[in-house]
Amino acid sequence: MSEEQRETGTGWPRPEAPVRPQGPAGEPDPRPEAPDPDEISPLAPESEPSVEDAGSSGAGSPEGSSGVPALFGVGRRLTSAGAMIALLLGLLGFTLVVQLRTTSTDPTSAATRQEDLVRIFSDLDSREKRLRQDIESLEESQRQLRSGEQGRQAALEEATRRADELGILAGTLPARGPGLSVRFEAGSKPISAYRILDAVQELRGAGAEAMQVSGGDGASVRVIASTYFLDGGDGALVVDGRPLKGPFTITVIGDSTTMATALKIPGGVAASVAGDGGNVIVEDREVAEVSALHAPVKLEHARPVS
Repeated sequence: MSEEQRETGTGWPRPEAPVRPQGPAGEPDPRPEAPDPDEISPLAPESEPSVEDAGSSGAGSPEGSSGVPALFGVGRRLTSAGAMIALLLGLLGFTLVVQLRTTSTDPTSAATRQEDLVRIFSDLDSREKRLRQDIESLEESQRQLRSGEQGRQAALEEATRRADELGILAGTLPARGPGLSVRFEAGSKPISAYRILDAVQELRGAGAEAMQVSGGDGASVRVIASTYFLDGGDGALVVDGRPLKGPFTITVIGDSTTMATALKIPGGVAASVAGDGGNVIVEDREVAEVSALHAPVKLEHARPVS
């Protein structure tokens, strides 16, 4: 062990004193504030000058000691990426402002309320349903027209059936079917036209489809909507201008049970004729024939609605 190790008492050599930086002639640095070279870290960042240092260093510059050149020197460190980010942020802010102003001043958006939108949607939905129904109806008509001979035959049969029904109602065609035979026999008083008219109306109300009035002499008159009844001389009955002699018989086609009940209700035709001393005889007919025809009526004023 050397003398130096014994002096330290650790067994380790005494550390050498740090070497001070030398001056120009190998002399120590005369600046008392000079830092120890060992304390300077090569990774320490270079300290930036403060505003005061910038002001003192710029005392001899043309700007004086205001420190403005130093600040401008720091501003020059902005990169092109930073400038681009600032520009994009400015454009984004401008776009948001324009959008907000447009939305707040748009008269259409302000005037259209939720209730109006619901009503518009409902109208559009109803219109769509109507159009779909029209399309279905037109497609059905198209299929019927394309059905050829079968469709024409069906249309002809339907037209014939309708013509027959109208002919029976108008009295221009004879008819047969189940019904009644209603015979009026006079008593102390002759059968008035008023009683016959009541019987016709009650039979119509009970569902009569066709009827005729016959006299004791065999003459018959078809009863239609325009038929009228008048009292003639010597107990005769005038029907549509044609006189008939008693006794009178009404032949009617329809539901016999319903019509018979209508004639026999209390206070009805049968009771009224019985009150006058007469009699009403009602008989069922499995096949009642209404053969009297009425001449076609020429209309002078009424026209079909097109």
